[in-house]
Amino acid sequence: MNCKQFNIISLEEVLLSLGHLPTKQNEREAWYLNPFTSESQASFKINKSINKWYLFSQGIGGNNTDFMKKYLNTSVNGVLSWAENQKFSSFLNQNIPDQKFENPSKNYEILDVNEMQHPALLEYLRERNVGNQTQFLQEIHYRMNDKNYFGIGFKNDSEGYEIRNKYSKICLGKKDVSTIKNGSESLRVFEGFFDFLSFKNVENLLEKEPSDYLVLNSVSMISNIKKTLDNYANIELYFDNDEAGNRAVEIISNQNQDVKDCRILYSHFKDLNDWMIHKNPSPERQVKQKRR
Repeated sequence: MNCKQFNIISLEEVLLSLGHLPTKQNEREAWYLNPFTSESQASFKINKSINKWYLFSQGIGGNNTDFMKKYLNTSVNGVLSWAENQKFSSFLNQNIPDQKFENPSKNYEILDVNEMQHPALLEYLRERNVGNQTQFLQEIHYRMNDKNYFGIGFKNDSEGYEIRNKYSKICLGKKDVSTIKNGSESLRVFEGFFDFLSFKNVENLLEKEPSDYLVLNSVSMISNIKKTLDNYANIELYFDNDEAGNRAVEIISNQNQDVKDCRILYSHFKDLNDWMIHKNPSPERQVKQKRR
């Protein structure tokens, strides 16, 4: 990785990897508490359109490399060495033609929305051990920069789609959370939709009653859900086992009562879907094993 490649990576993702979440955001900008020192009011701003930051309390700013040089107190080589080990989604997708991380602006057209049926996508779902949860998904065919693509689509509350396949991770349309309501007073919150699908696969096995569900589609969306959380008496959290997940649990627990951190279920794994893949067979596979 070189500086040019590192500076293209979403600065929001860089901050997320360090456990920093925005206090507020919109489509154009995101505001954070000073990541370099303690402060009570957010003065660190990201301009999303140019992927640059500015710290108003100190009058400094710049690109990703500038930020990490100050954050790590290191050289450019030190920054690039650190970045090489992070496996940023937006860096991995730089090798996929015409695919960008999260929202690819308006350079796309949705061609068709179908039930899940493409063999490659169904196989990918089976690999993620959620092949029997297609009722929550749609098959999206879209055109971007004069090329056609298709992927697994998970709809959000702004009529956008989180799109996933083996090679890309993007959002078509406005980035937003996804809520699934059952008229419950309890809410379960997930970081990504594969975690939600994994939970639905074991909900009965865990002897859990159905509830309302909220999928963030990015932990950075946590600043947008405070009013939603206020409507529930009980909240269960199923975030990733990393610094960003720890911070998200802390934020929600400090703002709400009756919050339960449920990560003990998969404490030795990256996330709920990782646990599902490696340790907990799906109901389909359990049935097959019983027949043997």
